[in-house]
Amino acid sequence: MVKYYRIRMIHNDLKNSNVDKPLPEGYYFRNFQAGDESIWADIETAAGEFPSKDKALERFMDEFGGLESELATRCFFLCDKNDGPIGTSMGWYDKDFKGEEIGRLHWIAIRPSHQGRGLGKPLVARAIKRMQESHEKAYLTSQTTSWKAINMYLDFGFRPLYTFEDCPKAWELLADKLKHPALIKD
Repeated sequence: MVKYYRIRMIHNDLKNSNVDKPLPEGYYFRNFQAGDESIWADIETAAGEFPSKDKALERFMDEFGGLESELATRCFFLCDKNDGPIGTSMGWYDKDFKGEEIGRLHWIAIRPSHQGRGLGKPLVARAIKRMQESHEKAYLTSQTTSWKAINMYLDFGFRPLYTFEDCPKAWELLADKLKHPALIKD
């Protein structure tokens, strides 16, 4: 078990990020549509981000209420041709991240029943592709317990951003766990 620390990562050259990650056969993407809040909340809850669907819906409305037109171009659902929506990602933004507007890779989740099928990279790539249309940089927030996802974010070019007091401990733990070339100090 990996100790929990909050982390942030940044990508300073988003436009040059390789987002060519095809979906396996039988899957497709669709954009957020009016009424999809419940689907988003169900996926995020199933993935363990919230203790209940009601809490997820509450967070969704607090964060995105009134922004449905932006969600239609920035929130994506990964769908299985038989099971419907099974994953979600957002190529969102932050209007004031250290004084500038940049992209935000946000709310990435896949239902546990579909995890381990090579769907994470295409799901993240879809959100990055959207952010590339509007942003040079992007950031994300995560936690050390999501080390598998962090490894993938490193592969996409995201790098450690030291914003929390315990970041040095967090990244030392992740460097030891992941052995990722981007975290190896010369």
